[in-house]
Amino acid sequence: MEQHDIFLKLEQHLCFVAYACSKEMTKLYRPILDEFGLTYTQYITMVVLWEKNELPMKELGSRLYLDSGTLTPLLKKLEAMGLITRNRDKQDERSVVIGLTAIGTELKEKAKNIPLRLFNQTDVSEDKLMQIHTQMNDLLNMLEGLDTKQN
Repeated sequence: MEQHDIFLKLEQHLCFVAYACSKEMTKLYRPILDEFGLTYTQYITMVVLWEKNELPMKELGSRLYLDSGTLTPLLKKLEAMGLITRNRDKQDERSVVIGLTAIGTELKEKAKNIPLRLFNQTDVSEDKLMQIHTQMNDLLNMLEGLDTKQN
């Protein structure tokens, strides 16, 4: 086997490891989020809105790395669940502002232990998780930098 052939092995692809980790994390979240009637993507949308109650849809999509084609049906579902509102910005009619309803705000208190519940399912130390988190953020920032250089 030639040295460069090792890069053709699936487990050598960093993108695959990140993808598989993401799927496994989402799988761990599923039973917890089922209690709240939320999918993982709906949950992280709510997390962003709990940080800042009202956001333009474009900014929300940017924070979540979701395009409008993915975000719009997700927001319609959250609105139908009574958790968010979608209103045209009074200063810019082209922009839609996403905000929390009273029910959406109340859900924050009920959901605040979700990350701890997930962490308690693992045998990983808090220090190790923080180290991984920092490394993943560093990787994300590096990849975003490459994306802006290419555009």
